[in-house]
Amino acid sequence: MTTNIREQLSIRQERDLIICRNRVKEAAVKIGMGIVNQTKLITAVSELARNMLIYGGGGNVLLETVTRGREQGVQIVFEDKGPGIADINKAMQDGFTTGKSMGMGLPGARRLVSEFFIESTVGIGTTVKIIKWKNG
Repeated sequence: MTTNIREQLSIRQERDLIICRNRVKEAAVKIGMGIVNQTKLITAVSELARNMLIYGGGGNVLLETVTRGREQGVQIVFEDKGPGIADINKAMQDGFTTGKSMGMGLPGARRLVSEFFIESTVGIGTTVKIIKWKNG
């Protein structure tokens, strides 16, 4: 897999979420991703970035366009130094929430993207990596 565009973003406050969504949209448009897949990707990014801000105290986002063979896509890595997730399997279930939300963030985001990876260590933080392929 090769990387083309690469941009580091910081999520520290609410307005950073808008900047993040806009940069992701720009990357998706640049590779020719259709509007439906753009919308799915931006929705997933919104959920994950908001989770990182609310539960992880903010963090960093690495945005990249990637190529695998003839496929083009957008890869985003969200990394925080928050409290971590004690039970990832539970957190990935629909309806589970530790806050006052509907609990759709992580499992909802997973359904909207092509690839979804999560790692979390209590007391150290959480990393989520997603890829949305142009045609998938």
